[in-house]
Amino acid sequence: METVRFDELELQPQILRGIKAMGFEEATPIQSQAIPVVMSGVDVIGQAQTGTGKTASFGIPVLHKVDPNKKKTQVIILSPTRELAIQVSEEIRKLSKYMHGIKVLAVYGGQDINRQIKALKGGAQIIIGTPGRMNDHLRKENFDAATVTTLVIDEFDKCLEFGFHDEMAEVIGQLLSLKKRILLSATDTEEIPQFAGVGGDSPSSGSRL
Repeated sequence: METVRFDELELQPQILRGIKAMGFEEATPIQSQAIPVVMSGVDVIGQAQTGTGKTASFGIPVLHKVDPNKKKTQVIILSPTRELAIQVSEEIRKLSKYMHGIKVLAVYGGQDINRQIKALKGGAQIIIGTPGRMNDHLRKENFDAATVTTLVIDEFDKCLEFGFHDEMAEVIGQLLSLKKRILLSATDTEEIPQFAGVGGDSPSSGSRL
């Protein structure tokens, strides 16, 4: 596959600056495939092994679409563990380092929920969290889900493996007004199409990478 440089992907200068500060110039195969497709606005199902730059493959186009002037939640990212939620939030913060007004928040079990609620009320465009804790916040309406336009399920197969089937289904069910969904998984799984079709348009009509 031909090598693709990040400066060839028509990204915002602030995002390119963040990518360069992280020491990256060339996109990995999953990044070069996923970034243009996600930016085009269609649903995406992608399979890529850990260590191939999966987080940036959805983090970069998500940041490209986020409006920093709107202090409402625009993106929800589900991760199977709090460790991964923290890791993803840290990488997206680095990518958005030169984007003024972007707030990234990680929410997960074992952390003071009142502290999380206060942070949510303060406004965060991107929220990364475990399925159970994200469900808690959605049920209690601790942030405005109506403004969410993008859902990413990272390590989809791991979320299923760790028993989050019902929680993920409930999160998707509460976000039926989504304009776009993105599902990424480390390995292929037969249950992806079932979840992809929840709430209306199926990503099967979008792109599978």
